[in-house]
Amino acid sequence: MVLKAKDIMDTSFLTFDAETDALTCAQSMVEKRRGYAVITHGGPTKLAGIVTEWDFLQRIVAPSVDASGTRVGDIASSAVHSCAPDAPTDEVVTKMATLGIRRIVVERDGQVLGVITSRNVLATFRQYIDRISSEIAGFQSNQTALG
Repeated sequence: MVLKAKDIMDTSFLTFDAETDALTCAQSMVEKRRGYAVITHGGPTKLAGIVTEWDFLQRIVAPSVDASGTRVGDIASSAVHSCAPDAPTDEVVTKMATLGIRRIVVERDGQVLGVITSRNVLATFRQYIDRISSEIAGFQSNQTALG
């Protein structure tokens, strides 16, 4: 069985319009315990960027900028890497590692379906490895019983 991007993506991501003030976005990220938010423009399906904790540190906190007077779209990274929902996870993980990114947006026809984070990848592969280890242990115990 080949895992695909849609199998490991998080569909409960935060979304904010680019016009939202950065303070509102940051407060929601803290409340929901999210390290990022998807930024849209001109409707919920028009991807404009992604804002992360690092964006807040670099563009709001360090230079002492007023977050309530700053649009979240102005601090978001507009270069968003994405993949199709049917992309095999090995390709997605390779792309993330090669680009040095911790998040990749899953989209189809310009609509954001989910986000894959490095945390999603680790959790999914841990479950996969645990299942394989269990199967190997079962196989070994069957071999010992037959031997």
